[in-house]
Amino acid sequence: MMKWFLPALVLSMGPVLGQTRAEAGTSAGGFASGGLHWIDGVIIAVYALGMISLGWYYRRRQKSLDEYFVGNRTMNPGLIGVSMFVTLFSTISFLATPGEVYGKGPAILTSSLSIPFYYLIVGYLIVPAYMRFRLISAYELLEQKKGLSVRLVGAVLFIMLRLTWMSLLIHLSAQAMLLMLGLGQDKLPYVALVIGAVAITYASFGGLRAVVITDFLQFCLLCGGALLVVVTVTVRLGGFGWFPTEWSPSWDTQPLFSLDPNVRVTAFWSIVSGTLWWVCTAGGDQTAVQRFMSVRDVKAARRSFLLNSFAGILVNVILALVAFSLLGFFEARPELLPAGVDADRVFPYYIVHLLPIGISGLVISGLFAAAMSSVDSGVNSLTAVVVTDFVGRFRRRALSEIARVRLSQALALAIGLIVVLGSSFLVGNMPGNFVEIAQRTLHLYVGALFLLFFLAIFVPFSTAPGTIAGSLSALLAAACVAYWGSLNQMTLDLGWVPLSERTGIVDFSFQWILPVSLPVGLAAGCVVSWIQRCMRKGSAVS
Repeated sequence: MMKWFLPALVLSMGPVLGQTRAEAGTSAGGFASGGLHWIDGVIIAVYALGMISLGWYYRRRQKSLDEYFVGNRTMNPGLIGVSMFVTLFSTISFLATPGEVYGKGPAILTSSLSIPFYYLIVGYLIVPAYMRFRLISAYELLEQKKGLSVRLVGAVLFIMLRLTWMSLLIHLSAQAMLLMLGLGQDKLPYVALVIGAVAITYASFGGLRAVVITDFLQFCLLCGGALLVVVTVTVRLGGFGWFPTEWSPSWDTQPLFSLDPNVRVTAFWSIVSGTLWWVCTAGGDQTAVQRFMSVRDVKAARRSFLLNSFAGILVNVILALVAFSLLGFFEARPELLPAGVDADRVFPYYIVHLLPIGISGLVISGLFAAAMSSVDSGVNSLTAVVVTDFVGRFRRRALSEIARVRLSQALALAIGLIVVLGSSFLVGNMPGNFVEIAQRTLHLYVGALFLLFFLAIFVPFSTAPGTIAGSLSALLAAACVAYWGSLNQMTLDLGWVPLSERTGIVDFSFQWILPVSLPVGLAAGCVVSWIQRCMRKGSAVS
């Protein structure tokens, strides 16, 4: 029966996929006039309720912190690999990749070529070193190696990273939702609350196990939603004529290699930046390390990271096809794209105005899923760090295991509320398109976090002050590179000689943040550690 059902379904969808909402006469129902049709709303509501129900189901199993935070270390490596990817993926990425490729060009996609490099480093150097310590919080390892002060610096940096990232994520997701729902800016706090509330609820109820299962479902939904866009364009244009066979005139010049930091994107620096980001994230971010700790052994952790990499390739390919198909569609039908719709908003605009009823709901659910997949994991990992590195470390009277679980669930709700409130008051004036905003925010902290672990574990002569100095130096260097343009403008406003005149650099490419900050931090950490060692030797001799 199924072999007859699927072709019939595809044929029945053909006439519908060939129509816009206006052509179908549905303006009174929603998108042609801005806003969701009730059918799309029902699809999204069913999806959200399903996620919450799954979290409630797993709530009954939460009897220990090991179960709540690392799934009793028996999680399936395949699910963990997919979960790791969607945790570090987001609505920003879901919208940013098509927007970047549509408006700037496909050079950013070469970051997928970094997979062999970072897989070997993470899989065969970092994972074995970390898996010897069966911990809940990655920052417990820092105390074992270099003392409490280094542990607390790591925990605080991670909290800053995830609070900033999740607030920005919900803010930009809510902005996209406002566009698609046809709502004004005054509704931003309410949309942000809905986006955050669903993910926070099931993440706080069900712990890591609920997060991982929902992450897998969300991965399927976001891939399927993006593919539906490609399918509708292909049907409307009558084939794959939208696939580019030459460099589009609207794209930037994107060389393979350049040492000029003013050049925004090159293929070479996409590979270098991609490699460094994954190494730093897998080696310093609790959301990644926590997933390694949730499987049985090194081989399972390595396998999960490999599957994470394959998931990244798949999603990059799908989102690139979305960008190519939309570019081809609007080149063939330019009258359907109003003036003033920038590249980052072409994808949401197509969803809003040119997808049939029902399919819009599925694609928006995919966008919703991309937001929740980062929020749920971030809340769970933040809770793990607060409970382990602060409450568990400094509380004098130990709590029972079930009390610690209930405390963790309450903290997850509180952290989620802070994130939602932060997103509502966040000023969305960071420079660049969605890709640049995401890269500048994430790269600001990950290098500093990773250097704490690298200096503590892999540099034998490092000291606690040297490790902290290296991390903070990397953070400062990353901030200077990430926001060089803003610093340059500040010098102009103050009447000083502009930084661009003194250095020849108008604004650093976001791809230079880690290649600059990591060597600076490593050098600072080694120098401070060496000086301290020499001073100790001098004191011992005297």
